[in-house]
Amino acid sequence: RWYFYVSSAPWLPKRFNGKAVRECQRKFMGTLWNTYAFYVLYANIDEFDATKHELEYDKLPVMDKWLLSKLNSTVKAVDGFLNDYKVPEAANALQDFVDDMSNWYVRRSRSRFWAKGMEQDKINAYMTLYTALTTICKAAAPMIPFMTEDIYQNLVRKIDKDAPESIHLCDFPAVHEEMIDKDLEEKMDEVLKVVVMGRAARNNAAIKNRQPISRMFVKGKVLPEFYQEIIEDELNVKKVEFTDDVRAFTSYTFKPQLKTVGPKYGKLLNQIRQALGEVDGNQAMDTLNETGVLTFDFDGQKVELTKDDLLIDTAQKDGFVSEGDNEVTVVLDTNLTPELIEEGFVRELISKIQTMRKEAGFEVMDHIAVYEQDNEKIETILKANEETVRSEVMADRIVYGQTAGYVKEWNINGEKVTLGVEKLTD
Repeated sequence: RWYFYVSSAPWLPKRFNGKAVRECQRKFMGTLWNTYAFYVLYANIDEFDATKHELEYDKLPVMDKWLLSKLNSTVKAVDGFLNDYKVPEAANALQDFVDDMSNWYVRRSRSRFWAKGMEQDKINAYMTLYTALTTICKAAAPMIPFMTEDIYQNLVRKIDKDAPESIHLCDFPAVHEEMIDKDLEEKMDEVLKVVVMGRAARNNAAIKNRQPISRMFVKGKVLPEFYQEIIEDELNVKKVEFTDDVRAFTSYTFKPQLKTVGPKYGKLLNQIRQALGEVDGNQAMDTLNETGVLTFDFDGQKVELTKDDLLIDTAQKDGFVSEGDNEVTVVLDTNLTPELIEEGFVRELISKIQTMRKEAGFEVMDHIAVYEQDNEKIETILKANEETVRSEVMADRIVYGQTAGYVKEWNINGEKVTLGVEKLTD
């Protein structure tokens, strides 16, 4: 049913595609269910009861306000679309919100749910996610009645016996206009654009996200410090700098677009190719942006090339890699110092140990001992960063030169090492 909702208007014929159905199921229902399961896991650990707390908007940090703004914008959009019988638009709005909630809000906020005790920030995170889940389920209930009912019974009815007996007896959620902050949504959209570009640049440079890098330059809308810190954290960059000019790191190269240049200037093609190879890339790009054409003269024969006539590539200087579109350009400094390389090893080790915890079937709150064997370099790095590693993986101790418990051999950045994890009992 969801596949038909998101793919086309009800009055248009649609060919059934089993693979596409499974992809729709994963993208929306799987993501919604996983977000709900995440909330339930930590709410059960903390014995959190949403009826005993208030969502205090004025005390919320920016990430929470952003999610609530997106939530109310989505509910408003879905209500309008359904009112106009625009089923695919309504379904896609719900799907986009669930994606943002899971892959941006929850991922950015995980450490808040892991925090010890029940500080105000943790209550804020719980109440924001609870509000988002219950509200979006009510908005999606006419379209996915059974899953939303299941979530409602566990999240709402279980703790509030006075709530309507079924989600289908609830009112469609009301829009809280005072929570909609379009400026905040636009700034976060800009952050997401930069992050996507940054990830693409990392991929091009074959640098894993766990490897810290020193600097990143962004040509685009300048964002306040809070948003810069999100970009730095997401892309594992020490410093983000906004600039109007990325010429110090990049230039442009031009080639003729054969299917348009050929019919117009076929006999001059080789001369055009040679002339484009000799132009100053940055100056040519400026001219193209200002006038819309690059002009050449070959023995009195005038040639005018527009953007449609050109294949334009961004050329990088050594030690830098860039990625961009018409709105945003990012440049990563890919020069790695010994300190950055060591930090990359630490992050890889933490990730591998967390993977082993999961594979060994340990619970989230289980304390462990970590074992390391067979690699002097890894041992040196572990000893120098022991406190950091232990706090991240909930290890009471790290034992060197032997293994015990669940054991696995790893290749970490070319270094082979054997690691072990063992659950500690009280």
